[in-house]
Amino acid sequence: ETFLPCQSFTSDGEEESKCEEQGKLSLLSREGVQQLQLLIFALAFFHVFSCFLTFSLGMAKMRRWESWEAETRTFEYQFSNDPRRFQFIHQTSFGRRHLKFWSEYRYLRLPACFLRQFYGSVSKVDYLTLRHGFIMAHFAEGSNFDFQMYIKRALEKDFGVVVGINLWIWMFSVLFIFLNAHVFYNYFWLPFIPLVMLLVVGTKLHSIITKMCLDSNGKSHVVRGTLLVRPSDHFFWFGRPKLLLHLLHFISFQNSFQLAFFTWTWYKFGLRSCFHRETEDIVIKLAMGLLVPILCGYVTLPLYALVTQMGTSMKKAVFTEGVVIGLNKWRAKAKKNLAQRDPAYSARPSLDASVDTSASFSTLDALLSVEFDNPPASDDGFVAVEIEDGDNVNGRRPDQHQKFGSFKGFDLNKMS
Repeated sequence: ETFLPCQSFTSDGEEESKCEEQGKLSLLSREGVQQLQLLIFALAFFHVFSCFLTFSLGMAKMRRWESWEAETRTFEYQFSNDPRRFQFIHQTSFGRRHLKFWSEYRYLRLPACFLRQFYGSVSKVDYLTLRHGFIMAHFAEGSNFDFQMYIKRALEKDFGVVVGINLWIWMFSVLFIFLNAHVFYNYFWLPFIPLVMLLVVGTKLHSIITKMCLDSNGKSHVVRGTLLVRPSDHFFWFGRPKLLLHLLHFISFQNSFQLAFFTWTWYKFGLRSCFHRETEDIVIKLAMGLLVPILCGYVTLPLYALVTQMGTSMKKAVFTEGVVIGLNKWRAKAKKNLAQRDPAYSARPSLDASVDTSASFSTLDALLSVEFDNPPASDDGFVAVEIEDGDNVNGRRPDQHQKFGSFKGFDLNKMS
């Protein structure tokens, strides 16, 4: 009789009397179960719709990145980024954008980054500089890696996480229902939680770009060619870039939950029920419900897609799905062949332990030795390939192949 959404109290006397006759109390009526099913259905609809709207807006804005990526293959871009040219960092476009008087001071930098997300959230110079830093960290210099397509594949995989649901998300939803009591006056503050969290995430993402510029400026004031930023997990909260994805998941779900709850109460009790007696309550919930997915899709999501690639490790989306399947088959066949030819192999440490978690392709040709047996192509279009390690598994001398353990390359099971 206390934590109720309305001041008045009504109950289903008939069903309560039936329970009292059996010496029990009614926990949830049959009608309550039916209404709960309607609420869950509305929640699923609004969550899928909100995610679709958010990612559609994000993809639409990121289309301009295709022209930026194509520009990196032009002669003009190669000439303007000639490694034989030297310049001060503060003279570069990236330095002029981020090395301001407020950059060194945290309490000035955060408000500036907060305001920056509302105009030009992702600039062309930010994209090109972060792209250059990513390629230099994980690939050979001068690589023609398509950074824009990699971001698109990574974002498509992240969409599967955001549109899903897990236990801790449900726990927060139950907490929101609990806070829907009249005594908390939740319509003044509860609908603003997703918006505030979204603005905090956007501020953090812009702050990461600025801190990467400050980090490069602290190492050297002169750059050769293009300014080089250093990808690292330490720029992110708790050293976990994926935490930002979980926050976007939470924001999207809670915003969808509030829209679903508003729609359900409107359908069940009417627009002017005790749930929405105040006009301000209706206006705030509808405004926040529409503003959050639009702001997330058009502002925060493109920024997230770009900045989260600047962690220490690459995502598995660096490979297309066909390449991932082929590499997994390749690895499984190599381990099977080694186990068959050398019985003592199964007692050794796993190959996974000798492979570094940071992906790098700059030493791939020099450190990875493969042998093609030239078998016929399988039905799925892949060709079986064997990986040789330093042991004499084929009767060859160990010096004919470099050891697999020296390859500081990728591990598909450990890539983020």
